[in-house]
Amino acid sequence: MTTPIAADPLARRPFGQTGLTVPPIALGCAPLGDMPETFGHGVPEDQALATLRAVLDSPIPFIDTAALYGDGESERRVGLALKERGGLPPDALLQTKAGRDPKTSDFSGETVKRRLERSLSLLGVDRLTLVYLHDPEHTTFEQAMAAGGPVDVLRSYQEQGVIAHLGVAAGPIPLEIRYLETGLFAAVITHNRYTLLNRSAGPLIDLAVERGVAILNAAPYASGLLAKGPNAGARYVYQEASPATLDRLRRIAAVCDRHTVPLAAAALQFSTRDPRVTSTIVGMSRPERLQQTLDLLRHPIPDALWPEIDAIGFDADDPESTRFQRAEE
Repeated sequence: MTTPIAADPLARRPFGQTGLTVPPIALGCAPLGDMPETFGHGVPEDQALATLRAVLDSPIPFIDTAALYGDGESERRVGLALKERGGLPPDALLQTKAGRDPKTSDFSGETVKRRLERSLSLLGVDRLTLVYLHDPEHTTFEQAMAAGGPVDVLRSYQEQGVIAHLGVAAGPIPLEIRYLETGLFAAVITHNRYTLLNRSAGPLIDLAVERGVAILNAAPYASGLLAKGPNAGARYVYQEASPATLDRLRRIAAVCDRHTVPLAAAALQFSTRDPRVTSTIVGMSRPERLQQTLDLLRHPIPDALWPEIDAIGFDADDPESTRFQRAEE
């Protein structure tokens, strides 16, 4: 592993070639969309707003949301928090994502346009610094890139000055690489594919660095497993963890124990210490999670820990491939 990106773990980092700088951690607002079917618990509005207020007042005022999260509920709650402040604070950053209609699965340009307009309204903003094409694995590359299609629509908003920079946020790494190769995207989000357990995003990260594209690494805890540890019934990337995954995690946890390092701190800093990663998106649903996250970010980790973890090995295959196969059957 590489040396830490900066002596100050909270130092802002250049966001690709956009001229922006961003904190090393962003608040992932998927849980704030109140989606118990995805996360196993709901999030009341007052709790969500308290979390957003805490982040806006913190050293990491970077908010990541999407039209898909709660089908607009996450954006609505973000909008309420911003309205309290009279708009987005000068030092804060906001990004959202536009994609399919979850009720109909329609991913046409018209649907993306309609949902982007709704996003602007819910968030209470006239312009967005960053908008990502979201989950394009639910359409084809050709349809997404066609005249009048989703990418064309987003580019039209960019030409109008409504969107400053475009990004892509998908699951399959080969698909994300294909979008990056168009040269249209300033940023890319990968999730669950660059963690202590899985490094299948490696080729994407290498390409992004080569092209000066900002890399955002989401779900560093692999949907919770790397925060909670190898407990009975543990879930990994939204599905039951395999015996092989749990065995590897037990060995990683044992290394962390020997070095008196919380497993969650190692999982988080695996991402934040990599100078290729622009920012790490961490889902939070309670205000106290913010301080816990900052404490994990600052927790001292001896250099000797990383080669020991590397020696345990990691997966390089897509961790969601079997889940996608089951969904198609």
